[in-house]
Amino acid sequence: MGHREDLLEGAKRCLLAKGFARTTARDIVKESGTNLASIGYHYGSKDALLAQAYVALVEEAGDTFGGAEPAGAPGSLERFHWVWSNIISAMREPGSVFRLSMEVMTIELPEVRAYLGREQREGGRGLVALLTGVPEDEVTDESADTLGNFYLTLMTGLIAQWSFDPETAPDADALTAGLRQVVEGVRKS
Repeated sequence: MGHREDLLEGAKRCLLAKGFARTTARDIVKESGTNLASIGYHYGSKDALLAQAYVALVEEAGDTFGGAEPAGAPGSLERFHWVWSNIISAMREPGSVFRLSMEVMTIELPEVRAYLGREQREGGRGLVALLTGVPEDEVTDESADTLGNFYLTLMTGLIAQWSFDPETAPDADALTAGLRQVVEGVRKS
C-alpha cells in the first residue's frame, strides 16, 4: 500500500477507537506509519481524510452482511426484516461504525458536512440495492433520492434510538411490524 491507502486505513482504525473529535493528525500518522505532510498532500486536511475514512467504514459495514445471501424475495417484508436485523446486529458490536454515526451527525465542519452530504445519495443507492435486489449501478438517481432517502431516514432514526437507549430501541421485528401496518393502512385508503 502507498501512503494514501495507509492513511485511510489508519484513519479508519482511529475513528473506531477514538471517534471523530478525539482523533488527531498525529494519531493517524502513528497508526498509519506515515508522516504529517502526507495528510495534506493526499487529502488536503485531517478532516477531509476522516470524512473519507468514515464513508469507507460505512461501505464496509454494508459489505459485511451484503456478501451473505439475503433472505426473502427482493422488496419483500422478509428481505426488509433481514436487512434491518443485520444492521441492528452490527450496531450492537463494540466499535460499530453506526455508533460513530451519531457523532458524525453533529459535526460542525463545513468541509466534512459537504462531503458527507454528497455521499448520502450513494448510501441511499446502496440500501435500495440491498433491499430491492437491483444491482447498485442500476439504481436510478430518482430511486436513490426517494426510496434511498426514506431508508436513510429510517436508519438515522434507528441509529439515534440505539445510541440513546438500546434497551427500548426497536428491533427488526418491530420495524417490520410497523412497515406492515403502514402498508395495510395504505391499502385501506
